[in-house]
Amino acid sequence: MDLDADPALAAAVLEIESHIAAGGWDQPARLYALVHTAQLVEREPALAAAMGLDAASAEGSLTPIEQDQLAPDAVLERVLESIVWPADVAGCAAVVERLVLPPDADADIPDDPAGAEEFAREHPDRQEVRIVAGVTRTGSTYCALRLRAHDDDQSVVGGTELVPGLLALLGATLEEETAHE
Repeated sequence: MDLDADPALAAAVLEIESHIAAGGWDQPARLYALVHTAQLVEREPALAAAMGLDAASAEGSLTPIEQDQLAPDAVLERVLESIVWPADVAGCAAVVERLVLPPDADADIPDDPAGAEEFAREHPDRQEVRIVAGVTRTGSTYCALRLRAHDDDQSVVGGTELVPGLLALLGATLEEETAHE
């Protein structure tokens, strides 16, 4: 694990990644609120008990709470532009599957989005990747990446700045509401 990583955030992101991985590939994008587990145990004791959480296990950890499923045609990056989390949400995380291309393919990618998508789908060196990215209000970030070609828990790559664009979009959802007005 990245030594600069917030251990609570990294644990929450890896928990989400493991949960999603159990369901296989070709899943829709997902969004999670991250709440302080201790606050969840205090405010929602029945829910916490059902989740197997107690005050002793809660200290210093974050609990991911999956949000309503996004519309099938929704683009996660566009959805994030319209979200502002309430103050009691300590952070958020998103899961998305994408195609990635080698850097030498960048110059050949068409400018129009439909053409770029088709180019990526048909490129012989494309890789399918699942990204789980998380941020907190304190500015901590963590990402977990799993390649479809190396689909095992030991091959998951983690780090604090692996997907900076997505992390920035997630971070913007945690800014005060007045910043979005």
